[in-house]
Amino acid sequence: MFSQTVEYALRAIVHLADQAPSPCTTEQIAKATKVPQAYLSKVLQSLRQSNVVHSQRGIGGGISLVKTPEELSLLEVVNAVDPICRITTCPLGLKGHGANLCPLHRKLDDAMKETESAFADTTLANILDSSTSSYPLCNEPVERMTQLGGPPIMPSN
Repeated sequence: MFSQTVEYALRAIVHLADQAPSPCTTEQIAKATKVPQAYLSKVLQSLRQSNVVHSQRGIGGGISLVKTPEELSLLEVVNAVDPICRITTCPLGLKGHGANLCPLHRKLDDAMKETESAFADTTLANILDSSTSSYPLCNEPVERMTQLGGPPIMPSN
């Protein structure tokens, strides 16, 4: 349903939210999220152009979120890299249908509308604060796992 670009963007943004407000390098993000660095650079460029992230060169620089994790929705991230496409007119171009969608296309659009709404209502803070035993990133930071009362998990390389 979603492109690999969306998946990679969401992984990167969740990592940045977890590290906020500290900036991260592209290399750090790629390693933490298991996203190829060259592909990640293109994804981050789209996120920067959409004003989701800020990049700063030099010592102490890196990539950081423009908004706080509490303010940034998943929908903003998705729409920055591969917007959700709603069906507003008959995809087959049937003149009798126009904006009056057939039951199939109406159902598909309704599903996209629900997804759009769920993503709009979910912030990065919601994702990081979810009460689940699974951490939303590839390798959980040792200090966070220890804070949660579990044994430290060392990343496998």
